Amino acid sequence: MKRMLGVVILVVLVAQFTAAQIAVEKVDTAVISRIKDEGMNRSQVMEILSYLTDVYGPRLSGSPEYKQAADWVSQKLASWGLQNIYYDKLPFGRGWTLKRFHINALQPRAFPVIAYPKAWTPGLKGTVSTDVVYFDAKSEAELEKFKGQLKGKFVLISDPRELTANFEPQGRRLTDSDLLRLANAGMQEGGRQPRRMPDFARMTPAARDSAMRALGPKKLEMCQKEGALAVFDVGRGDGGTIFVGSASVPGAGATPFDQRVSPYDAKAPQIVPQVTLAAEHYNRIIRTIQKGQKVKIEMNLEVEFTPADSTFNIIAEIPGTDLKDEIVMLGGHFDSWHAGTGATDDATGVAASMEAVRIIQTLGLKPRRTIRVGFWAAEEQGLVGSRAYVSKHLAEQEGVGTGMAAMMGGGGELKKKPAYENFSVYFNHDNGTGKFRGVYMQGNEAARPIFRAWLAPFASMGASTLTIQNTSGTDHLSFNTVGLPGFQFIQDPVEYDSRTHHSNMDVYDRVQADDMKQAATIMAAFAYNAAMRDEKFPRKPMPAPRPPAAPGGN
Repeated sequence: MKRMLGVVILVVLVAQFTAAQIAVEKVDTAVISRIKDEGMNRSQVMEILSYLTDVYGPRLSGSPEYKQAADWVSQKLASWGLQNIYYDKLPFGRGWTLKRFHINALQPRAFPVIAYPKAWTPGLKGTVSTDVVYFDAKSEAELEKFKGQLKGKFVLISDPRELTANFEPQGRRLTDSDLLRLANAGMQEGGRQPRRMPDFARMTPAARDSAMRALGPKKLEMCQKEGALAVFDVGRGDGGTIFVGSASVPGAGATPFDQRVSPYDAKAPQIVPQVTLAAEHYNRIIRTIQKGQKVKIEMNLEVEFTPADSTFNIIAEIPGTDLKDEIVMLGGHFDSWHAGTGATDDATGVAASMEAVRIIQTLGLKPRRTIRVGFWAAEEQGLVGSRAYVSKHLAEQEGVGTGMAAMMGGGGELKKKPAYENFSVYFNHDNGTGKFRGVYMQGNEAARPIFRAWLAPFASMGASTLTIQNTSGTDHLSFNTVGLPGFQFIQDPVEYDSRTHHSNMDVYDRVQADDMKQAATIMAAFAYNAAMRDEKFPRKPMPAPRPPAAPGGN
């Protein structure tokens, strides 16, 4: 009985302590109720999303479509009364636009092939038809037997993929047990969200090179040297869904990763055209060839390259009042891949952030701090835009640049810019259409009572989980790297990894309207709450600078 009484007392004390923590953080519940009403009952988020995707998508960095979409966004923000709207330019590379594409099998049977060109691939001159070669080399020694067979041919460079029925649903929500695991997780445990960039910082130089030295790059290099007309590989996904990324520069396999030339680089060499095929059609073509049949395909691939350094971040503000020099920021990345229209990656983040500031403006709220939105360029190429913004305006670390080289780790002496001390917090949206379930705290324990209070009005909407864990792969990391609070929300995965992320199905119709309303409303509340606090958002201690790794070391 005494033990039971002790447990009851402990539970009561914990509850009182939690309530006390929440009570410390002031929240204007009347204003939050107004934000919820506007965001859930008069939302414009799906209309914003439709313009970003149906009208202006896709938005590959540096492309004319990116600029057209940005112009629409800046005009829309201005119509709501946002100020100081400008394009924050950054060095990048060439833009690329797909102008025309079709591919059909002609022999031994005619059928339209489901396929997408890779970004920054060159095109062909008109419609070309030729035989298909299956580059079936299983070792470096077997490469030699294909010499003289690839010139002027369409070459299948990948092995076929074995497909099985999908017995599990492609879409899912986080369960109570998923959320409990996140809430109870320690810093060292892996988060739910997968890394969307290779974890090169944790790899030794030898492992990095080994990971990129598979036979595929050698096949690609040989196709280039032999004069293949185009190279086909097999896409991830099935049932008509294809995941498509960037073309590769042949011959890069032996070059250290952070020194490789990208296909969008202004100095990139001419490369062989590269196309990704749907697995079912790719497999069919290989099986036909293996039966001794000649396969002939026709393809039209017209592309356009645009000048280098033509990309930028989009910045806009709701000016603050008595603390206007201090900044609260929210946003997501503006660029997308090209096979779909960039809906869940990341028009959802841009639309939710736009809707958040629309709500604040519509209600006539007067935040104390300036609320700034940032829509980032070239996130898909290594957080390029957000890293460039942070480095230019807030802080930079010696030996750490922007782009893929910055993903390699490092962390020298921090050089703070004048705006560094006035920066409060950044909130990012970039994990698809799924509704918010809570926040990844990025190891910042001081954020817990604050977020607990801010999430309390949204518990009935399913958003109440806090995890101390980090989540990786998107633009909040650019802020965290220099010691500034940057956060990504916990989201239901829905179909993100299984169907929409970087695929031809990343389109408007895969976005869930109710989830978007909830997410945009919470972003509006978080931005407003952060702008109204008496103090800036607390920061976690910066780790000591790491010396650069010795060449060839771990």
